[in-house]
Amino acid sequence: MRFAEAIKSFWTKYAIFKGRSRRSEYWWIQLFLVLTNLAVAAIDLALMDGDVERFIANGGGGIVGLVWILVTIVPALAVLVRRLHDTGKSGWWALIGFVPLVGAIVLLVLTVLDSDRGENKHGPSPKI
Repeated sequence: MRFAEAIKSFWTKYAIFKGRSRRSEYWWIQLFLVLTNLAVAAIDLALMDGDVERFIANGGGGIVGLVWILVTIVPALAVLVRRLHDTGKSGWWALIGFVPLVGAIVLLVLTVLDSDRGENKHGPSPKI
């Protein structure tokens, strides 16, 4: 899957938690989110007249960042759940991310695993 296709699926499958997402789709979307979050942080910093101390005191963001997070949190969770489905796991595994340090490592491992071959209980393989 290419970058543009992944971003299109990010917005068109905004709140679709059913089905499966390929590894490439998930990681292209993660790249998109990192890049856009950096751009949004730069905009927020500029809106604060470059006051880095105030930016940090606000938790590393401002109003633009808050709006961006609210807009992207649902599709980001949806693609994570679909990625977990692709590896044969339940979407509830996303909650392991709340466990400090260990949870992030487990989620990282689960998202880099190869897809289940063929159909699983979450649907047909997106590789076909």
